[in-house]
Amino acid sequence: MTTTLLETPAPDQHPTAAAPERAHLPFRQILSAEWIKIRTVRSTAWTLAGLVVVSVGLTALACMLAAGEIAAEGSREPVGPYVLWGLLFGQIAALVLGILAATSEYSSGMIRTTLAAVPRRGSVLAAKSVVLGSILLVVGFITALTSFVAGNFFFSREGIGLAFDDPGVLRAIVGGGLYFAVLGIFGVALGIVMRHTAGAVTVGIALIFVVGGLVGLIPGAIGEWLNKLMPGNAGSSVANVEMFDPNLLDPWVGFAVFCGETGLLLAVAALLFSRRDA
Repeated sequence: MTTTLLETPAPDQHPTAAAPERAHLPFRQILSAEWIKIRTVRSTAWTLAGLVVVSVGLTALACMLAAGEIAAEGSREPVGPYVLWGLLFGQIAALVLGILAATSEYSSGMIRTTLAAVPRRGSVLAAKSVVLGSILLVVGFITALTSFVAGNFFFSREGIGLAFDDPGVLRAIVGGGLYFAVLGIFGVALGIVMRHTAGAVTVGIALIFVVGGLVGLIPGAIGEWLNKLMPGNAGSSVANVEMFDPNLLDPWVGFAVFCGETGLLLAVAALLFSRRDA
């Protein structure tokens, strides 16, 4: 009788090593990385400088030209709409800076490196928003304060200036920082959605400046409410002592609407960011 021996295969002497799990970076490290990226890009400093110079310079110019005329004619025209007037144009820089924080990584290809290091795309988007919003909150507050002091100087010289404790003044100065911060986050979200700098800037400026005026031409209550709810009209009122257009939403109500619109756009950006290839 022949006995058949079943040979048991020898165990693998060189087992395949399990792929190491990628460590999850703490959110504070992701914040630090985004801060370094934004801080070291030269366009950041130039854009912030432009924001301050344009806002303060145009506010001072507008107040200088208006103060003498209002005082000489004994006009009952309020001076509140003028003392932060330059922020109307400074907001372009805040929007562009937010867009560049997102789209510059796509144009350079750096986004692939970022996502390789931090696969959690929601954390990347959140960190970008927090860092940029914090920068613009501080710069916006300083800009609004400086603009008010510079512009109000010309009205005070004519005896018609505003005091810090006058209604709406402190709210507008603080609101300048808040509005610029949320507007920058709006730009980040728009940049993530479009992934193209020129296109995102064009759409963003249209939404903030152009479309609000156009929808106001629609007759009846529909046009009136669309005009009130457009992002630029709703958000900017919090950064003005008084508005030239008295039919807009109350400052804090309008700002809350703008925050909601920004949150909605940010949610769309997060969804697309998580599903699209880099």
